[in-house]
Amino acid sequence: MINPLHKKVLILAVRAGEIMMKSGAEIYRVEDTIERICKACKIPYVEVFAMQTGIFVSLDSGDDNSDMYTYIKRIRGGGDTDLTKISEINRFSREFTTTDLSVDAGMKRLKEIDHIKRLPVTVRLLGAALVASFFSLIFGGNMLDFLCAFLFGGISYLVSLLLNRYEINYFIRGFCCCAVATFLARTATAFIPDTNYNAIIIGAVMIFVPGVAITNSIRDFLSGDMLSGVARAVEAFIIAISLAAGAGMILKLWNTLGGAIL
Repeated sequence: MINPLHKKVLILAVRAGEIMMKSGAEIYRVEDTIERICKACKIPYVEVFAMQTGIFVSLDSGDDNSDMYTYIKRIRGGGDTDLTKISEINRFSREFTTTDLSVDAGMKRLKEIDHIKRLPVTVRLLGAALVASFFSLIFGGNMLDFLCAFLFGGISYLVSLLLNRYEINYFIRGFCCCAVATFLARTATAFIPDTNYNAIIIGAVMIFVPGVAITNSIRDFLSGDMLSGVARAVEAFIIAISLAAGAGMILKLWNTLGGAIL
C-alpha cells in the first residue's frame, strides 16, 4: 500500500491534470505533468492514462508484495481553451519538482490557478470583432465588409457568451451564433450597397472554427495517442458541421423566401 503522503500527492497531480485537460491541453502534456509531480515525491512506479473524459493513474511503492493503488478521475464536460491556466500549471509543475513546495501549498496554488479570471468581456468582444473583421479582408472584403464583420462578429460572440452562461453545449452555441451572423450579414447586404455577405459571414464564422481542437488532434496522433486524436478530430468535425449548418440554414431560407419575410 502507498503511504498517506503519496495519496495526497496523487490527488494533487490528478487535480493539476484535470485543470489542464479542461483548459484544452494536449494529452501528452497532461500525462507528463502528472508523472513528473508524482516522481518528484519519490514514488517509484507511476503509470498514467489520460483522455478527454477521464484520467487514470496507478501507483506502486515498488515492493514485491505491495498492492497497486489506482485512482480514476471522471472529467465531465470540457471548458473553453484557456492558455493562461495551461501555462500556470506548467509553471507550477516546474516549481513543485525543483523546490521544496509542500503538497498542501501546492493544492492551494492549484485552487488559485483554477479560479483565475478570464479577460473582461469587453476585451474578449473587441478581440472577437477584430478577428472577424480582418478575416473578412483576407477573404476579399472591402472596408464596408470590414466594418460589418467587426460589428456582427462582436454580436455573434456576445450571443455565444450568453448561451454559455446557460450551459448550452458548444454544438448548439456554434449553430446559433453562425445563424445570427449569417442573418445579420444578409440583412446588411440587402440595405448597404457594395457589401459582400460571403466575406462578412466567413469573417464571423472564423471566430468559432475549432482550430485548437484540430491542432491538438494532430499533436495527439503524432505523439501516439490515437484514441485521443480520433476523439478530438471527431469533436472538431462535428463542431464544423454545426457551424456550417447554422450558416447554411439561414442562407437557404433567405434564398427560398427571397428575403421578403426575413
